[in-house]
Amino acid sequence: MTREQFIAEVRVCQGSLRRFLTSLSSDAALADDLAQEALVRAYVSSGQFTGNFKAWLFRIAYNCFIDNLRRVPQHAAIGLEALAVPDGAASDAAFRHEQLQKALMLLPEKERTAIALHYFEDLPLKDIAGVMQIPLGTVKYLLSVGRNHLKDLIRL
Repeated sequence: MTREQFIAEVRVCQGSLRRFLTSLSSDAALADDLAQEALVRAYVSSGQFTGNFKAWLFRIAYNCFIDNLRRVPQHAAIGLEALAVPDGAASDAAFRHEQLQKALMLLPEKERTAIALHYFEDLPLKDIAGVMQIPLGTVKYLLSVGRNHLKDLIRL
């Protein structure tokens, strides 16, 4: 892959890459750092690339996210009380989006990743399996369980 091809592919995927990493980390600054690290790793390895660029790039980004989890201890966890609905605010779209983001952060990392890739990035199940390096059946299971967990969390 030439430098120009790499740049063209990155332009197509850049927004969704950042959105994916933000949905995993719930921190825009961290998502930007992880995206930058993933793009550097991808560029260094671009000579070995074959196949679906977006799935390949997301796999690298997911590895960066996992590496960050291992490096940085996770301190503050979001509690269930953060999902409480203030009176009259349920109709506010911004509040619903914030509630969904908080609920996503309560999910286990693998469920959150599968949901983000499937519903936010529209990746096919086969590509999600490749990004997460798990069997297709496990992806389906994680999506099902993750949806049920989200339903339960948002009902609180």
